[in-house]
Amino acid sequence: MGAGILVLVGLFAVAWAMTPIPDSTQKEATAQGSVIYYRDGKSVIARQGIDRKNVELAKVPKHVRDAVIAAENRSFYEDGGVSVKGTARAVWSTVSGQQLQGGSTITQQLVRNYYSGLSQERSVTRKFKEILIAMKVDQSKSKDWVLEQYLNTIYFGRGANGVESAARAYFGKHVDQLSVAEGAYLAAVIQQPSRFADPKGADLEAAKVRWQSVIDAMGQTGTLTPEQVAAQRFPQLAAPKKPFELKGQAQYMLEQVTAELNRRGYTDEDINGGGLKIVTTFDKKLMQAAQRAVKDVLPDSTPKKVRTGLAAVDPATGEIVAFYGGKPSQSEHWDSAFSSKVQAGSTFKPYTLAAALDNGFDLSTRVNGNSPMRVASDPKPIPNDSDRSYGQINLVRATQNSVNTAFVDLGQKVGLDKVAAVAEKAGIPKAQIEQQQAYASFPLGVSSVSAVQNASGFSTFANKGTHMEAHVVMSVTDAKGKKKVIEPVATRVVSEQAAADTVYAMQQVVKYGTGTAARLYDRPVAGKTGTTDKSKSVWFNGFTPQLAVAVDMFREDNATVTIPGYGTQFGGQLPAQIWRAFMTEAMAGQPVEEFPEPSDYGWGPDYSTPDNNQDVPQQDYTSPTNPNDWNSTPTPEPTGPTATDPPSTDAPSDNGDGQNGQPDQPPEHTEPPATQAPVPTTGGDTGTDPNTGRPQTG
Repeated sequence: MGAGILVLVGLFAVAWAMTPIPDSTQKEATAQGSVIYYRDGKSVIARQGIDRKNVELAKVPKHVRDAVIAAENRSFYEDGGVSVKGTARAVWSTVSGQQLQGGSTITQQLVRNYYSGLSQERSVTRKFKEILIAMKVDQSKSKDWVLEQYLNTIYFGRGANGVESAARAYFGKHVDQLSVAEGAYLAAVIQQPSRFADPKGADLEAAKVRWQSVIDAMGQTGTLTPEQVAAQRFPQLAAPKKPFELKGQAQYMLEQVTAELNRRGYTDEDINGGGLKIVTTFDKKLMQAAQRAVKDVLPDSTPKKVRTGLAAVDPATGEIVAFYGGKPSQSEHWDSAFSSKVQAGSTFKPYTLAAALDNGFDLSTRVNGNSPMRVASDPKPIPNDSDRSYGQINLVRATQNSVNTAFVDLGQKVGLDKVAAVAEKAGIPKAQIEQQQAYASFPLGVSSVSAVQNASGFSTFANKGTHMEAHVVMSVTDAKGKKKVIEPVATRVVSEQAAADTVYAMQQVVKYGTGTAARLYDRPVAGKTGTTDKSKSVWFNGFTPQLAVAVDMFREDNATVTIPGYGTQFGGQLPAQIWRAFMTEAMAGQPVEEFPEPSDYGWGPDYSTPDNNQDVPQQDYTSPTNPNDWNSTPTPEPTGPTATDPPSTDAPSDNGDGQNGQPDQPPEHTEPPATQAPVPTTGGDTGTDPNTGRPQTG
């Protein structure tokens, strides 16, 4: 007998020595979900990962702790981590149907759910290992430490892990606000979280019995007086919330935030289980304003295949404060602001202008505005809209009227490599422009860009020639409270004076040129329209000193953007109107800021003066023979390279078919839709001629 006992003691000693406390925890037990906020740091956009928010034990009311101990392990503060009586009582409770206490102590439950290496299987070996580790934890850790980890680890149902999340899930309040009755209910659900998560009928009656048992147990342990026990009433449970659903633009926001966090070194595991507080750059009110602008301006007759994108960037910080990515129903998880890239058309011309002004040219520089134009490197002639000739024209009037040949000539003079360098520094990725860079038509916008990229690019001009890296995350705070503020990369693109002169020319587009529909009558605006051949995509990009915004429209099937009752669209029409509607709301109450003064080369303050029309032959101001030409953009697509085809040497034609040796290319997307979006070709812009009141193109 004695020898047998010694053998058992020896075996226990060996097992004790060979069973250390695991040095790692289960990821699921300690993972905390991350919360993504609007820029105010308060309004929630999305919750990601496990619903858990750890709290210190001191923040859990004593009556909540007492309820859990009464329900799960009354001897918690006296036992050694395991309880023989508790195990025996659990067997009796199961047989009798009382189900008041489980067979394991709180320490044992913590060990099973908290540490790695312990499975949930029912076996003697696992149970023995659990007991040994529980005893060691009890010896090495304080009881309060064990209770704190337990309360933050245990699952309470309704998707809530930990007592703080449970308080929000069941009662819509923080744990430190729970009443005695509410705390007792949370203690009651621990054993049967699925059954008591949203009890009805017989389950509700069982939940009430279980709750009353916990209240009575608190009376038996002396944590409630008999009067307090008698005064308790079954609490009112909040309606269960549906799983966090992202609606409208929220899905697009989440995708862009996740993508940026990944680029900055945060893994999906960090996001889903790291308990991060992520504050984005998105302004809740401006996001709503962007959606309203599109919804209010677009007519009800707009075809479903027409997509609209809007992006707004703070020039001083690079923060993307708002966007509209289109209706999620049009193409799931594929947005029109970030993912869709369509040809920039004439909105690319300011990059050429800025490159020239930064390399020795000035606003009084004259370029060839005659049509058509032949360039040695590109045998296909490049026409202006309606084949209109402007003669020798200064850079302001070339920009104001969006003269294709003038910008082709300017690109040749300054060097297309310098144009590409400016565009790239302004945030247009090199991969999106390098294939078209060698072609004379490059300044006319044959490269594809997104609304976000184009808004970010134009923000360079508003920020006096310095580009701030576009980004959607302001700060990330980890579970320990360590905060990292995102610092965007600043890049000097052109000199301040070159930027100021570029802005001046773009102001004339809005004052007198193709973008008059975007005027804000209380403050200065600079911008540029863009309309590609056959209006397969139409743009308006513009800015004030405080905000740069791009709006584009295109079709999923690469067809002409036509709105029944409104006709074929141009950049100076609906896109400019959407831009104006958004900016009117965004700028409301904001101080009026002026753009920097342009250079003075002896022309006086108005470079747009046409020199008594000496720049342009008089016949070019007369009405065209075909009155429909006022509303058409027959400019053929400028020649550019494709991934598979060598440059064409065929003589071009001005037939407006959008080909001219370059097939339409599929766009680039982060999430390709079922139907590819268009990457249309360059054409002209249209606005209102301030002298005649008639539509004009260029």
